Amino acid sequence: MPHRPELVVFDVNETLTDLSPLRDRLESVGAPRHLLDSWFAATLRDGFALTSVGAYADFAAVAKSTLRTALAGSGVGLTDEAKREEAVTEILSGFPALDVHPDVPAGLRRLHQAGVRLVTLTNGAAELSRGSFERAGVLDLFERRLSVSEPRRWKPAPEPYLWAVGECGVPADRAALIAVHPWDTDGAARAGLTSAWIDRSGTPFPDIFRAPDLTGPDLPSVVEALLALDPA
Repeated sequence: MPHRPELVVFDVNETLTDLSPLRDRLESVGAPRHLLDSWFAATLRDGFALTSVGAYADFAAVAKSTLRTALAGSGVGLTDEAKREEAVTEILSGFPALDVHPDVPAGLRRLHQAGVRLVTLTNGAAELSRGSFERAGVLDLFERRLSVSEPRRWKPAPEPYLWAVGECGVPADRAALIAVHPWDTDGAARAGLTSAWIDRSGTPFPDIFRAPDLTGPDLPSVVEALLALDPA
């Protein structure tokens, strides 16, 4: 049975920050709003693929590569390389401007007030989230903001999770990961962490992955479930 965690590790993109404003940026360059879903999925796919063969590229490089391909194939007329690069820059510049989901600040403050240590672990760049957290007034709640650029392995490989808890001096079984991505909670569980899944959209959890230890429709509900666990 999982224990009440001493440390909670948070995924960032989509878990804490809301990517939906990037749809407006796609639309501003003439691309369909729904391209966000396939582009972000392709970015994760290619990052995972590199990790699986022992290679590494950072999130920005992979996101640029997959976005160029997505725009070129979207039928929006961005066949000119210079115009396509302008569009890529415009869209990617939206990441620092993203805000957190409305349910995030209350959940983070509840954990912090309960004495639980908070860190982030992202496949992206840790610094990109600074503005998002500052605007929400939660930046100071995080002890550290970590990135897979240190272990040079994308989640859900085990190394990033184990590296993160090691950096914080906490055994894996005394830490929990909170994410909206089933592949992320599965990876954390396999690395020995308690796994907690936020299901904001009411979708079934994929049965190919290990079921999360805890599930809730928003961050506060997941936090309360974590805090209710036996601390022993």
